[in-house]
Amino acid sequence: MKKIEFKEQIKASPKIVYETMLGLNDITTYEQWTAKFNPTSTYEGSWKKGEKMYFTGTDENGKRGGMISEIAENKPYEFVSIRHYGILDGDNEITSGEQVDNWAGSLENYSFQESNGITTVKVEMDTMDDYIDYFKESWPKALNILKKIAENKSS
Repeated sequence: MKKIEFKEQIKASPKIVYETMLGLNDITTYEQWTAKFNPTSTYEGSWKKGEKMYFTGTDENGKRGGMISEIAENKPYEFVSIRHYGILDGDNEITSGEQVDNWAGSLENYSFQESNGITTVKVEMDTMDDYIDYFKESWPKALNILKKIAENKSS
């Protein structure tokens, strides 16, 4: 596993950026920026610490799939940590075996720091070598969409 990092500066308060990123007031704000990873991306669950979360989407055949995760930490407007531990394959939860053993326990962390009216969102995540190029291409695009949504809410 390798740790990779992405940052975006957004002209909005940490509260607006956090709520927009997590889709707390409107899940479509989450779905809009995560569409860069999967056009049908959404989530099911709670952002509360210790809660189970499904990060889902559908494949080209309409089959639901995604990640099974736990919210490892959630300090509103400051920090969110997601621990991934399984795969959702339709309605089947896969939490052990060769499909998940190599990356189970990997973290995806979001931090929000404000300075002079600009919030810097930092994303740190563990990933396997095979996915580094994909994330290096997708994350900046996704964060740019988040920036546009949050700045629009801020104005």
